[in-house]
Amino acid sequence: MNPYAAPRPSTRFLPVYRRNLLVWRKLAVASIIGNIADPLIILVAFGYGLGRLLQQVDGVPYIVFLAAGSMCMSTMMAASFESLYSAFSRMHVQRTWESLLNAPLELDDIVIAEWLWAATKSVLSGVAIVAVVWLLGISRAPTLVLALPVVALTGLVFGAIGLCVNALARGYDFFTYYFTLVLTPMIFLSGVYYPVAQLPHWLATIAGALPLAAAVELARPLVLGRLPEAPLAPLLTLLAYAGGALYLAMILTRRRFAA
Repeated sequence: MNPYAAPRPSTRFLPVYRRNLLVWRKLAVASIIGNIADPLIILVAFGYGLGRLLQQVDGVPYIVFLAAGSMCMSTMMAASFESLYSAFSRMHVQRTWESLLNAPLELDDIVIAEWLWAATKSVLSGVAIVAVVWLLGISRAPTLVLALPVVALTGLVFGAIGLCVNALARGYDFFTYYFTLVLTPMIFLSGVYYPVAQLPHWLATIAGALPLAAAVELARPLVLGRLPEAPLAPLLTLLAYAGGALYLAMILTRRRFAA
């Protein structure tokens, strides 16, 4: 098969997706807690702790400002962990993908199933943060529910990017570079903890092209109770990352299995 051929999606991905769901159900509670614990701790500790010293950012309470960033960051990390460590285990260590290819499936079906499954798990983490934000009274704006599609799109973006890295990895240690050199700087550049406008102009320009920054730009107004003023640019940014990264993940995965 030509590794650069256009993706050929079909409903054959559904059994693979269902298989991942059934396996996950055995560890669902521990998995959800593990995915939301870190961003939840950051939201509470930074929001209430640092928020006592830093009363407002851009005219809003700091914990409300932080809520949108925590929501997007939680989604990003959950999608990344699933599309890296879990997908790599199924692809390389357990050789589940090779077993699945003995069924009437194509590699594209497996990649799409892994992509959608990573997004699904990340949505659960994002929704959990949204629920905490509502339960704690940090924000109960009617527009908060509109943040859920942003969470879903964010999960699709980072699930696809993670599968690109997964296709290149030769071991679990490889993922450390991605988390340390890509995701961690992205968190600090994307307006999660402070406005992007506080960065030097050249750095703010770079930050504006990052997928996490686009997600935060869409989510923050919704948490504050208003619609984004210019949603088209960040929305197109996320869609471009999701589509481009998925296609690249398929190319890299095909090349890996053809080697």
